[in-house]
Amino acid sequence: MTKEKISPLRARMMEDMRIRGMGEKAQKAHIRAIKDFAAFLGRSPDMATPEDLRAYQLHMTDSGVTPSTFNVRIVALRFFFGMTCGREDMKRYMQFRTQPRKLPVVFSVEEVSDILMAAPGPGLKYRAALSISYGAGLRASEVCNLKLGDIDSDRMLIHVEQGKGRKDRKVMLSPGLLNLLRDWWREARPEGWLFPGKPKINPISPRQLNRAFTSAKHMAGISKPATLHTLRHSFATHLLEANTDVRVIQVLLGHAKLTTTAQYTHVATKTIRDTVSPYEMLEKLQDHAVKRSLE
Repeated sequence: MTKEKISPLRARMMEDMRIRGMGEKAQKAHIRAIKDFAAFLGRSPDMATPEDLRAYQLHMTDSGVTPSTFNVRIVALRFFFGMTCGREDMKRYMQFRTQPRKLPVVFSVEEVSDILMAAPGPGLKYRAALSISYGAGLRASEVCNLKLGDIDSDRMLIHVEQGKGRKDRKVMLSPGLLNLLRDWWREARPEGWLFPGKPKINPISPRQLNRAFTSAKHMAGISKPATLHTLRHSFATHLLEANTDVRVIQVLLGHAKLTTTAQYTHVATKTIRDTVSPYEMLEKLQDHAVKRSLE
């Protein structure tokens, strides 16, 4: 198999991304986006004109590219022209697309319980991993990359190392979850990684964890259009319904912006249900007015 030859331009962009401290996943997405732009142009992308950018954006719109993919490519192009090419002026000719905000799917507490109990075996490996996803609100990659040393039973905390955005954070460790993790440790005696893969020198992959979740959801008879990430959504929503301050939830989830966390206020149905409508006050005033008129 021949190794793909890297052009000096792409090599420079890769260096720029490393200097910026960009994650491997983001780097690959940026490279894919610039390759797509270059294929559309039919020539080196650094030679593009404002009209080329306009034509490419129209091409993406007409070919049915989703708003999220459209915006990912625009972010990559802004980086490419701004950082690698030193052509900041090109950013003026790029527009982001607004995308409809859909409310996240959320499980009830009973549905979460059914899913965790249906986690595939043998053993407690996947039940413990999925329980952390819900019990601490962790992303799939964060669960997979946990080490034994990240479980702090003295302070009842889980240390999340290099989560999204390469940020470390601490999350809660509930007594019930700690008991389950201890049962898992006694069963498998993992070393290094909390959830080792095959070979054990590597952790389990997010793909493996997603498969386990899909299997558990199916076995639990739940038909909601949910993914593993729904456990994280459910964690945040259930905390909010328990009157946890949204800023505390923001820290636990590792969100950079409070507005991201605030989306859960729209799906916290118990909170919505328990909120008294101002119409009740209006109705009382109307009752008083009727009584006064009768007197």
